[in-house]
Amino acid sequence: MRIIPAIDILDGKCVRLTRGDYATRKVYHEDPLDAARAFQDHGLNYLHLVDLDGARSSHIVNYRVLERLTAQTSLQIDFGGGLKTDADVRIAFECGASQVTGGSIALKNPALFESWLDRYGPGRIILGADADAGKIAVNGWQESSDQDLVPFVNGYRLRGIRYVVCTDISKDGMLEGPSLELYKTLLRETQTEAGTPGIALIASGGVRNLDDLHALQEAGCEGAIIGKALYEGTLTLNELEKYIASNPQP
Repeated sequence: MRIIPAIDILDGKCVRLTRGDYATRKVYHEDPLDAARAFQDHGLNYLHLVDLDGARSSHIVNYRVLERLTAQTSLQIDFGGGLKTDADVRIAFECGASQVTGGSIALKNPALFESWLDRYGPGRIILGADADAGKIAVNGWQESSDQDLVPFVNGYRLRGIRYVVCTDISKDGMLEGPSLELYKTLLRETQTEAGTPGIALIASGGVRNLDDLHALQEAGCEGAIIGKALYEGTLTLNELEKYIASNPQP
């Protein structure tokens, strides 16, 4: 299972929110590059970078931060937040993103999202499927929908999507453990007709310690995104370094 630390960018700074509420922001690094370099120094290969300003503004904003991080680290970065147009996605890739995540756009403009999947391929486009009480939430989690999580993901699986990031919003930033049953259900309900895994599921939200990582790995998750636990110290970079040593990353 891939270990993917998270950096959320607001006003150019590395912050964390609780349940997506901008009023709860807490700044952890004035310069996100400091966090990214610390991750790299401890053997991490991946980074989940979220443009919170972009999510709120509905267009890419912090692409210069992405550009700095890709230029000054070797981390493979997936970038999301505010990607609403072809130009937004093009800028993200030009600034060094390995993958981009589309959530709101996948619900509100599926034709455009599918065109990205066709143009860039399933290895570079991630479906963002963030759930609030089992329903897809969009626009930086500020807006709920009536779309159920499992049919939403299954629809895109049939269209060729491979990678899916799923966050249970009720767990985000709470350090209460991830939504294991939700992920098990999603993996079970999105199997292929042959009964093999249909998606590479990246779990996000609630991870607090190594036990949670082992549980997610056992559940069949392809990746786990870790945010607040690292910044608050309930899970340390030294612990992750040891985990990676015994669980080599692809």
